[in-house]
Amino acid sequence: MSKLETITIDTPSGSNTMQIGSTNTATINLGVSGDTINVPAGVTIANAGTATGFGETNTPIFAARRTSSQSLSNGTWTKIQLATEDIDTDSAFDNSSNYRFTVPSGKAGKYLISFNLAVASNTGVSNAKQLFVALYKNGSSYLQNFFDGRNNAYGDTFEGSASYILDLSASDYVELYAKYHDVSAGDGNVQSGATSFSGVRMASS
Repeated sequence: MSKLETITIDTPSGSNTMQIGSTNTATINLGVSGDTINVPAGVTIANAGTATGFGETNTPIFAARRTSSQSLSNGTWTKIQLATEDIDTDSAFDNSSNYRFTVPSGKAGKYLISFNLAVASNTGVSNAKQLFVALYKNGSSYLQNFFDGRNNAYGDTFEGSASYILDLSASDYVELYAKYHDVSAGDGNVQSGATSFSGVRMASS
């Protein structure tokens, strides 16, 4: 094994392509620990292969939904039980008891949290007026939305969706709650197939 010491490597006059490595090459190392590899302004990096270790790692990702109805007591904040998981990259969403996403160790950052919720009257008649949905953080209401698609008129079904960006630390947890107001004091039903809760880490800080 030999060592080449020089200042500049360039192509011969008339050639504009340089090849580093050939048929005997498996790994090409640039620099050692502590070095800086500088790419000057105006240089274009064109990648046709697989790039790893660059940019953010956008995990954890979770997505859960309801596949059956859930009773929603009139005028009472109720946790939405999302028991069916479609994605849970870090096994961080509890879909069997607490129905919450907990930020794993080392995965603090800015998260995009989204939900969609549909609730219908248990009685099947238009006697409901309001649907409130709240995103809980660490056991307390953090953000709350009010959905009244009928401008205070009575209706049978209400639906709402929203997305938020939250700054979450390791062990923080988020949950989805809802409150349905029925003027005749009847309960509501969270609708299967139209209720979901999801999140993705967008940045590590």
